[in-house]
Amino acid sequence: MRRTGMVLLLLGMLIAWGGSPEAVAKGIMIDGSTTVGPISKSFAALFMKKYKVPVTVSESGSGNGAKSLINGSCDIADMSRSMKPQELAAAKAKGINPVAHVAALDGIAMVVHPSNPVRSLTKTQIADIYTGRVTNWRQVGGPNFPVVVIQRESNSGTQETFRELVLDKRKVVRSAETQASNGAVKNRVSQTRGAIGFLGLGYVDSSVKPIAVNKVMPSVATVKNNTYPLSRPLFMYTNGTPKGMVAKFIDLPKTPDGKRIIRELGFVPKY
Repeated sequence: MRRTGMVLLLLGMLIAWGGSPEAVAKGIMIDGSTTVGPISKSFAALFMKKYKVPVTVSESGSGNGAKSLINGSCDIADMSRSMKPQELAAAKAKGINPVAHVAALDGIAMVVHPSNPVRSLTKTQIADIYTGRVTNWRQVGGPNFPVVVIQRESNSGTQETFRELVLDKRKVVRSAETQASNGAVKNRVSQTRGAIGFLGLGYVDSSVKPIAVNKVMPSVATVKNNTYPLSRPLFMYTNGTPKGMVAKFIDLPKTPDGKRIIRELGFVPKY
């Protein structure tokens, strides 16, 4: 009886804080971007400790995050790009109203193997590498060895944003290797002498070497002041204006704890 009473008391507290009985029972479901994923996972740990509401985070890519929101299988879609017009149209057809919330700011860092002496490339040079016009590092001031181009899968928001910011939506050379996540790209570049890839800023560590783009290094400062050419917002999408516990979760980037977590993960607070 005592245990039952405690459960009812907790449920009552959660409902009083803004969650319906159904929402409290199933918790918050999040799906989408592998770039935004670490932020959501850290927020989830904080949220579950503070509110005792279960939060499930899946990292299936921005495209799948959008599909999950449209299909009603998640409460929050993590996306490292804006929703496409066709996704918004599909949502409207199903009665879903996607609302974007900026979770943090990010820079797409261009990374090479630590032994590569190249320190900077222009956006034009990067585009030439990814479209196959440059195939040897010697063509861009580096050593004489072949370039190994690493990209993300087509469902990746980071891939979409890279194409938009660097390639003007031109196609990536067919010989490019495709990796399924930021972590996989980092691992491949760290083990491949001639490789070049791109990562969310929070994934950069000493195993790879970030290079400047148009002479600007990717950093918290250059992303925040928008001087880094490959800066971008990271999003959490909800169906309409969030309410109850989902609203509390969406507001975390504005709180001191949320800002601290974003900084600790290597991303840049928006608020």
